[in-house]
Amino acid sequence: MKTRAWTSLVLAMVLACMSGCGKKEAAPEESETKPETKETGAMSANEEPFGQTPDGRQVALYTLTNPNGIKARITSFGAILVSLEVPDRDGNLADVTLGFDALDGYLGKHPYFGAIVGRYANRIGKAGFMLNDVEYKLAANNGENHLHGGAKGFDKKVWKLDDLRAEGDEASVKMSYISEDGEEGYPGNLACSITYTLTKDDELKISYEADTDKATVVNLTNHSYFNLGGQGTGDVLGHELMLNADKYTVVDEGLIPTGENRSVKDSPMDFTISASIGSRIAQVEGGYDHNYVLKSGGGSLALCARAYEPTSGRVMEVYTTEPGVQLYTGNFLDDSVTGKGGKVYKKHYGFCLETQHFPDSPNKPDFPSVVLEPGQKYATETVFKFATR
Repeated sequence: MKTRAWTSLVLAMVLACMSGCGKKEAAPEESETKPETKETGAMSANEEPFGQTPDGRQVALYTLTNPNGIKARITSFGAILVSLEVPDRDGNLADVTLGFDALDGYLGKHPYFGAIVGRYANRIGKAGFMLNDVEYKLAANNGENHLHGGAKGFDKKVWKLDDLRAEGDEASVKMSYISEDGEEGYPGNLACSITYTLTKDDELKISYEADTDKATVVNLTNHSYFNLGGQGTGDVLGHELMLNADKYTVVDEGLIPTGENRSVKDSPMDFTISASIGSRIAQVEGGYDHNYVLKSGGGSLALCARAYEPTSGRVMEVYTTEPGVQLYTGNFLDDSVTGKGGKVYKKHYGFCLETQHFPDSPNKPDFPSVVLEPGQKYATETVFKFATR
């Protein structure tokens, strides 16, 4: 009896081991194909593949979702905001940002759809600046000027995932990139990070941080093109816009600031009282592509802008710690770009509100400083808050 019982026990253990070993062999294969999802309540954060770069680097797509159905999709390539689905007054969701369905679109030439741009967003005149008695020459990729970080700025880099989480009332993704000393002509090794956070209160927060080992200049922003009626549905000229700014930086023919901050009063530049984007755009040569000087002055989070699209009822408020915002009305969009869902993006099909320090600040000592010294922390935040009416 003892021998028979012992034999049965050994047989049972062998069968259990075989069954268990089979499960263990399958587990790695499942983890390679199944997207990672983190959830808390109705908040969720998901990671999945988004293709690879021509040199074989893997690119990820992160999806943040809140209980009201708002969904933000961000890719590690360029830390780009790929899409942002927001409900209208009837609860119908639509993607309100321009861009592409697949990575291939972002790998090609495009007008910075949804990208994080840097090391210096916007323009630097004559592609150079002086810092601590040293002249730095940058790539001239916008005529004789430098634009959005140069030939291969932050929008064309693969960012490293630092954290992906859904915790409490927020879902977030944090990514980092180290820009080496001399990259695109800039001094210093710059370690920077971007955090996208979606809240249960229908806010998408973008937080920027950086530090350096050598004096440098930094100005980071997000370059999303918005259409609150839904991407690809038509132009944005009927959007009503308020900007909390009573001055703007006057620019020359190359869109480089002259150094003058001019009052918007009694001019087509005035959005202190809400007005449709298209109501006076014909009076602005080339359309709006100007930096506005915010009343808040920067430094603390304050209302920057409010946009309203009458047909859908969507409202977007923008808050920022930055001293300026670039209003750009998609003046250079043309029928050559086919975006998400096969939509052709035409002139004025999107508008940008790029929160920032002023263009050409490295060459304008009277503008708020963009110099970052070793031991200092660059930290800014911009919040896009959505509602309906």
